[in-house]
Amino acid sequence: MKLSIVIPVYNELSTLPLILAKVIQVLSDVEKEIIIVDDCSSDGTRDWLSKNFGLNQLVKVGLNEKHQIECISEYVTEAINTSSINLCVLFHTHNKGKGAALRTGFQQASGDIIVIQDADLEYDPRDWERMWSLFLDGWADIVYGSRFYGMPHRVLYFHHLLGNKVISNLINILCNTTLSDIEVCYKMFHKDVLKAMNLNCNDFGFEVEFTIKALISKYKWRLYEVGISYYGRTYSEGKKINWKDGIKALWYILKYRFL
Repeated sequence: MKLSIVIPVYNELSTLPLILAKVIQVLSDVEKEIIIVDDCSSDGTRDWLSKNFGLNQLVKVGLNEKHQIECISEYVTEAINTSSINLCVLFHTHNKGKGAALRTGFQQASGDIIVIQDADLEYDPRDWERMWSLFLDGWADIVYGSRFYGMPHRVLYFHHLLGNKVISNLINILCNTTLSDIEVCYKMFHKDVLKAMNLNCNDFGFEVEFTIKALISKYKWRLYEVGISYYGRTYSEGKKINWKDGIKALWYILKYRFL
């Protein structure tokens, strides 16, 4: 099976090269492709990507709306210590949000299994090993990481924990399930799951939209959770999600569950 790794990026110049090195090293015996979507960064990330991987052709990509992007398909260079991994870099011409960046990346993905990777260092790709095994053994269609299952977890903001618990428990009640970490980045899923969805949320509400649409799907996807590490960062270190996203998540729960 082939693994597509979709990395949405917005102003992550200081961490993107490091996370790429980690992504390249993990699951070394698995065929992988890396799809980076720069959501109109302004901190030099775009220049770094262009300098290292070049620019090729101008294409149009979109599901519910058109995004004009510059697309290249190159092999990751020796400078980040790899060979034989296909790398595609996509550039949004204006900032659209994480959900929009993911949709652009999903369109390019050709793997049997897709995983989402943030461009910061809060998550460790080595945790994919346990997630991947559930697909190899034929148990799962979707695997979520969970930051609450006994792995290293940096102690940070109580209001983030509370917000995540409220969102997760509300979805559990409305969808009759037992997920512990709806807002987690690490979601690994079979390509057929994505094909069965019509995703349209542009911002961090993607997490709620994807989860609810997976849970209420007529296909009855087999969903598992696996404990993962969490090396969270503070706002001064670059964290972006805030209380407004939490409020919007409550609206998205109602929207995608009932409307």
